[in-house]
Amino acid sequence: MSNKKDYETGYKKFLSKAKKYLDNPRETNRLLKKTEKKARVNKASFTGVWQKFQLLIDLVKSWSSGEYRAISKKSILFIIASILYFISPLDIIPDFLIGIGMVDDAAVIAFAIKQLSDELEKYKSWKQNQPIEAGEKEHI
Repeated sequence: MSNKKDYETGYKKFLSKAKKYLDNPRETNRLLKKTEKKARVNKASFTGVWQKFQLLIDLVKSWSSGEYRAISKKSILFIIASILYFISPLDIIPDFLIGIGMVDDAAVIAFAIKQLSDELEKYKSWKQNQPIEAGEKEHI
């Protein structure tokens, strides 16, 4: 995957699936748990974007719970479609191809982060200004 068109093709096939998560917090939370698990196992593939990837996941959690809505539905759909691409074992480069299977997944996530960098910064500012509840862990 070498240019914007390739990335768009990669996530667009997941866009219709992403719509079912918009108004379904339970399914969104399941998706995010799978995402976090796969991300932890493949953390080395996200050198340089790990913290922003975690922020992206937190943004979807906050949006899904209704805590944070200062982002368009179009942007949330884009993030969810990118996450669906990431967790799919059968994408452009299947995950079972050891050593290279995560290349396209990491590229799609990096692309989403780059496209939404302003949104992520706004969310990060919002999150830093929220009171920290007892027992809550920060991982930004």
